[in-house]
Amino acid sequence: MVTFLGINLFGLSGQLLVGLINGSFYALLSLGLAIIFGLLKIINFAQGALYMVGAFIAWMALQYMGINYWAALIIVPLLVGVIGVLMERYLLRPIANEDHLYSLLLTFGIALILQGAFTHGFGSSGLSYAIPAELKGGTKLPFMYLPNYRAWIIVASITVCFGTWWMIEKTKLGAYLRAGTENPQMMQAFGINVPLIVTLTFGFGVALAGLAGVMAAPVYAVSPEMGSNMLIVVFAIVVIGGMGSIGGAILTGLGMGVVEGLTKYFYPEASTTIIFLVMVVVLLLKPAGLFGKEA
Repeated sequence: MVTFLGINLFGLSGQLLVGLINGSFYALLSLGLAIIFGLLKIINFAQGALYMVGAFIAWMALQYMGINYWAALIIVPLLVGVIGVLMERYLLRPIANEDHLYSLLLTFGIALILQGAFTHGFGSSGLSYAIPAELKGGTKLPFMYLPNYRAWIIVASITVCFGTWWMIEKTKLGAYLRAGTENPQMMQAFGINVPLIVTLTFGFGVALAGLAGVMAAPVYAVSPEMGSNMLIVVFAIVVIGGMGSIGGAILTGLGMGVVEGLTKYFYPEASTTIIFLVMVVVLLLKPAGLFGKEA
């Protein structure tokens, strides 16, 4: 055991790794929520349930059709994205001009229906999903053993998150997305199909939840409750980062995962509440969130 100032470096680094892995999933889910709210002003309470659906589709694809993990990484987000497109087109668009509370309640109801349906079909016990053979094993580092799959999660999540941020903030496509949601009348005057942009944006935000579900399947047990357990934490992270802030969602998701890991090492009793305590402090000091803009 290697210690420094009385701190077990092996234990600390292990908890930091767990926190960074959790933070990677927080960042992906928070990013999807931030895109949907920031661009469309829709509070999507079904994001956690769709994360769970992504994990279950990956599990069923492997069990019943032999579709491996790498193919699922492509197929499952597309399928979950299609579910999102159908949700926006046939459920959310008819109430688009109503108060935001209607979309919140509707997506919350969808989440309950999905969770209930999968509980009825598969029970509440967790199902296992094997780590792909290419990512088994790990690397011995000075203060820890780094499993290859965990390292893949961190690298893939950060790449997807910052790639998405770059696309939205720095490219012409992102400019069209922002303009189409901020001033739809002007964009339609230029011949841009704004309803299609809205639908695809919602589908993309939901697809990120499906991607996170596939990546989480080999780490966590695939169960109907996995989405509801994650959603509350992710919403707190979005509030801390600033509702609608794309970069804030990414940085806060990764950062809160690390904070959670550190808390598990130094004061485990507070590890399940530390994110909510941070949220309370941030709202008291900066109600718009760390990266949010005041109304």
